[in-house]
Amino acid sequence: MKKRDIFQSIMPTPKRLRDLIREIRSARTAADERSVVNKECAAIRESFRDEDNTYRCRNVAKLLYIHMLGYPAHFGQLECMKLIASPRFTDKRIGYLGCMLLLDERQDVHLLVTNSLKNDLSHQTQYIQSLALCTLGVICSAEMCRDLAGEIEKMIKSANAYIKKKSILCAYRIIRKVPDLMEMFIPSTRSLLNEKNHGVLFTAVCLITEMCEKSPDTLHHFRKLVPQLVRILKNLIMAGYSPEHDVSGVSDPFLQVKILRLLRRLGKTDLEASETMNDILAQVATNTDTSKNVGHAILYEIVLTIMGIQSEAGLRVLAVNILGRFLLNNDKNIRYIALNTLLRVVQADYNAVQRHRTTIVDCLKDPDISIRKRAMELSFALINANNVRGMMKELLHFLENCDQEFKADCCSNIVMSASKYSPNKRWHIDTVLKVLVMAGNHVRGDVVSMLIQLISETKTLHGYIALQMYKALSNDFTQQPMAQVAIWCIGEYGEHMFSTNVEDEEPVDVSEDDVVKVVEKVLSNNNSNEITKEYAITTLMKLSSRFTSTVPRIRQIIEVYGSSTNVELQQRSVEYTNLFSKFDHLRPALLEHMPLLEVHARSRSVMEDEGQEEENLLGGVEATNNENNINTMINPPVPTEGSSILDLIGNGPSKPDTTSGGGAVDLLDLLGDLGSTPTINNNTTPTQSSGNNLLDGFLSPEPSHTNQMNGDSSLCKIVAFSRNDLLVEMMCEKDTEPNIVVINVKATNSSSTPMSDFVFQAAVPKSFQMQLQSPSGTNLPASNQGEVTQVIKINNTQKTQLKMRLKMTYCQNGNTVTELGEVNTFPQHLWT
Repeated sequence: MKKRDIFQSIMPTPKRLRDLIREIRSARTAADERSVVNKECAAIRESFRDEDNTYRCRNVAKLLYIHMLGYPAHFGQLECMKLIASPRFTDKRIGYLGCMLLLDERQDVHLLVTNSLKNDLSHQTQYIQSLALCTLGVICSAEMCRDLAGEIEKMIKSANAYIKKKSILCAYRIIRKVPDLMEMFIPSTRSLLNEKNHGVLFTAVCLITEMCEKSPDTLHHFRKLVPQLVRILKNLIMAGYSPEHDVSGVSDPFLQVKILRLLRRLGKTDLEASETMNDILAQVATNTDTSKNVGHAILYEIVLTIMGIQSEAGLRVLAVNILGRFLLNNDKNIRYIALNTLLRVVQADYNAVQRHRTTIVDCLKDPDISIRKRAMELSFALINANNVRGMMKELLHFLENCDQEFKADCCSNIVMSASKYSPNKRWHIDTVLKVLVMAGNHVRGDVVSMLIQLISETKTLHGYIALQMYKALSNDFTQQPMAQVAIWCIGEYGEHMFSTNVEDEEPVDVSEDDVVKVVEKVLSNNNSNEITKEYAITTLMKLSSRFTSTVPRIRQIIEVYGSSTNVELQQRSVEYTNLFSKFDHLRPALLEHMPLLEVHARSRSVMEDEGQEEENLLGGVEATNNENNINTMINPPVPTEGSSILDLIGNGPSKPDTTSGGGAVDLLDLLGDLGSTPTINNNTTPTQSSGNNLLDGFLSPEPSHTNQMNGDSSLCKIVAFSRNDLLVEMMCEKDTEPNIVVINVKATNSSSTPMSDFVFQAAVPKSFQMQLQSPSGTNLPASNQGEVTQVIKINNTQKTQLKMRLKMTYCQNGNTVTELGEVNTFPQHLWT
């Protein structure tokens, strides 16, 4: 007896796949399952050592099941190669399946499959050809695609519809992998739309769509197929193209959806193609049954196609009305899709969407949280000057009862919309005050700064505002944003509360002592944060120059904090106490009413400008439909701790008048080293005073966008941003091409700690074209030891003044920081 026969007589018959599955499923613990798998893998390895293994197919099938459970099975790769080389169909089927599961283009073994694939692609049996086509579509690498693309192109012309369908799908995967091979398939693709077989037609539409997405030239080439696609779609809805593919009374909905997507791609920027498909789109929209979910899928694609091409106005209204009907559907998924799509198309046909405003507002009460979020975003997009009162009433009600995660976004958007569309100042003030009370601690810093700016501008309502803020603070002083605004307002305009012409519906009996007691409660409350307490102690100081009967009490309260463990409160208390004792004659002048906050006014104008543009300027170059950012806001910089106290004291740092009397000299003696105004050198790096005084660190001037000529008039250096130790400079120069300017951006970090994950973003108005190239890095070393550079190209065909908005994000000391800026000082000679 031969040695091989002896070995086979000793080796037991391997388990069948069904027995292995039954044994694994019967394992009670994960350890038992691992034991069964390991034992079976050892038996499979032992069986693979036999070169003439009768049960190789069975063992590879078990190994694939083990692989699907998550256990390693890489040792079966070569056995799959042997099965592929077998002439038997059953062996090839398991072998190709193993290749698709165990191999990819990162494995060197997959190169051995190329010859087997090439042989099987020309096999006489269509099912073996199909196995080769499926495997090639799954594991193809770029080299394999180039080697076998010619074979696939020949098979697309096959008379066998089954092979033709598989070949088209394989060509689809090849084009996605290697777009350069697209031209090879274009000639054989032209006639595919004439096919009557459903599978061939369906895959042909997919292949043409992929080609159009990959190449603009191919898109232009296939635009002449629009009439043919329209004819196919018309046959589907009118005559019933393929009854065997009917779904819930709708003829071949999958093919309809694919054709609609292709039409949307072909008619996106072509007026002639759009006019050709207008009629069929209207027919599909009116004839599709909406009682089934499959009808909703087709109508959804119809809406996207109508809004994606240059369609007629009436057709756009029809599309919006379809979405309006979706909002009334009981299925929450369909309602969500409707809101999501309306948010994307609201700028395309604003008036048509406005007709469904009532239904959209009702969605704010929907029990589904995702629907409420989309309804909130869409509601803000629909606010205008005509409906602002009604919409604000509904949104304030929503703010009062909405989920915690919605409150911050909701209150910021309400404030933004009220600022943009308010009918009068009184209504504007009342609305924002309601937001402060309802949103509580969810109010962002930008809302606080905007309200302070608004109050300072509204001189005729200072008494009314101060009284309203006092009432709100008396009821609840635990809400920090509201407390900060109220205390600031009381400190600035507290004396107006006692005037006789306060515009209040109900008179409130309030005295100076009551006001001081409320501020003292905020100052002594343990729940008040550090910034609120700083506001409060400065407010008491300002009230000492506005009130007459409570000055001793105010002085006593301030002196208590001279020994506070909080260094900032202690310093303020000591310096304010010195004002009472040594410099009492300067106190009224120092604590005068502060002027308008120009910095915050500029920030608000930036926010208003952003609301007028239809693109997301800070999201990059262009906002896509899927980003759902139609109602985008730019948050103004939140006032820092230092700027808050500076605002309360008054006009901010300014160069003292040396020609004035001794009062100015005394003021300088009191506040320390403020005799020289901070200056900006050629690099516009702000320098601060070294004195250890109350205003130290808060006297850095606003970054000035300084233009510096470097000899050649075509070169210009601009300091685009300088704040918080981050300096961004721009070197502008003309390009060789007309109307193009190249901007070299350089960012440096002058702080003592490095900045990581630095990202620089820029945005320009629609009339400009901008190309933002990749940066040189993402890390900014400390102490100006390194830099990050980036190149921007601007095409200004209209030769208008350039305005650029900047957004910088980075991580420092474990915190993510976002900085916003704007540059509008680009010299006009760059475009001439």
